[in-house]
Amino acid sequence: MVRDGVPHPPASIAELEILPGVAAALNRLIERNFRLIVVTNQPDVARGTQTREAVEEINRRLGEELPLTAFCVCFHDTPDNCACRKPKPGLITQAAAEYNIELGRSYVVGDRWSDIAAGQSAGCKTLLIDLPYSQGSRCTPTYRVRDLSEAADVILRELAE
Repeated sequence: MVRDGVPHPPASIAELEILPGVAAALNRLIERNFRLIVVTNQPDVARGTQTREAVEEINRRLGEELPLTAFCVCFHDTPDNCACRKPKPGLITQAAAEYNIELGRSYVVGDRWSDIAAGQSAGCKTLLIDLPYSQGSRCTPTYRVRDLSEAADVILRELAE
C-alpha cells in the first residue's frame, strides 16, 4: 500500500492486497521451474510498530494465494547493521545455499534501490519495478519494468534466447 507516495507494508491480512496480474506472472515463472523466494525487510518489527506474528500471518496468506517457494525475512532495522538486511545480500545468499540456487542465473525483482543493490551484490540479474517511489535509485538495474508481469516477460524472453 502506498501512502503519500511512500510504500508501507500491510498492517494485517485485512490490508493485504494482491495486485492484478501477480498470480499469473508468478505462475508463468513456476511453469518454467523457477523457485520464487520472497526476500523482505520488515524493520517495523524492530521498531515496535508491527509484530513478527502479524508479518508471518501475512506471509502465510501470501503463500496460500501465490505459488511462492519460501520467505526470507529480515526483522532488523538499519542501526542493527545485520548481514541480512537489504541492501546487503545475506538473505539472498542464504536462500541460494538452502535451495541450491545458482545466483549467476538468478533474478532479483524489486521496487526499491536496496532490492537492486542486494541482487547485484549477490551476483544476480536485477529488475526494478519502476514506480514513482523507485525514482532516485542509487544503482542501475539490469532492467527496468512497469510491473511483475513485464518482469516475467523479460525473464522468460531471456530464457528463450
